[in-house]
Amino acid sequence: MKKQIKNANSSFWFSVSGTVIIVVFAVSCFISSANAAARQGSKFGGVQIGTITYSFRSMPDQSLPGMLNYAVQSGLSSVELMGGAVEQYAGIPQVKDPQVIRKWRSSVSMDKFKAIRKMFKTKGVKIDILKLGDSGWSDEEIDYAFNVCKSLGARGITMEISEDAAKRMVPFTEKHKLFVIFHNHGQPGNPNFSFDKVLAYGPRLMLNFDAGHYFGATGLNPCLLIERLHNRIASIHIKDKTGPKASNPNKNQPFGHGDTPVIEMLQLVQKNKWPITCDIELEYAVPEGSDAVKEVTKCLEYCRNALVPVK
Repeated sequence: MKKQIKNANSSFWFSVSGTVIIVVFAVSCFISSANAAARQGSKFGGVQIGTITYSFRSMPDQSLPGMLNYAVQSGLSSVELMGGAVEQYAGIPQVKDPQVIRKWRSSVSMDKFKAIRKMFKTKGVKIDILKLGDSGWSDEEIDYAFNVCKSLGARGITMEISEDAAKRMVPFTEKHKLFVIFHNHGQPGNPNFSFDKVLAYGPRLMLNFDAGHYFGATGLNPCLLIERLHNRIASIHIKDKTGPKASNPNKNQPFGHGDTPVIEMLQLVQKNKWPITCDIELEYAVPEGSDAVKEVTKCLEYCRNALVPVK
């Protein structure tokens, strides 16, 4: 008598005679392992590690699904998502006319963005922060940026830090009940710059604190600022740089080869159980024979080793 058996982990049917033969495919084991890794995610020792998708800028597929796949391949379960790929996926007109762009942003349906959220969720990746919007945009475009943010399930939008941007964005943070999360480059190297002045404009203004740029510009230990302003820091850009007085000053380095106290920062967040996302930003040159996915994976492993004791 012949029986048809369908393997639970495959789409193939087999005809067998007599004793039922159970065939275990290697691919089934691979899928099970991948699913287990996806469930575990990239939260180590209580600290969520993610990346800004800018890290994958050198990869061949710059589409939104491409960015998602690179994040998954790197082992990440959280991203700060660059808005360019999001808008392209949603069908933004490929023109340079700002009036056409403004009209599209002011009228586009949120359905496509809700589909993006579902696409990322299906792959086990949380869209934590959205890099979209500018203080120079029209009111309608800023509302659009916040509506996209809501549709994606993100905490807020991020943009470059300034007092002018803070003044402009405060009414929108109150209207939409979301954060504007300000990112810094080398501004802290200016003695007249102050994070506190920016944050004082409104309670929903937060920091996307780039610890690498901060250290590279000032030479100061970023842990001191993190400890003081931790309740106003939504995320930290993790990178390793040399300081301003190094022989090769303010240069990006592979994790563990610069002077930025990366491990100290991660363990500070862990020790205090602060809800601060730590996002890898790959800015050092990708070595020959490697690629951005492999390097982000190395950075992720470096962070994991700092947060999870070796047994």
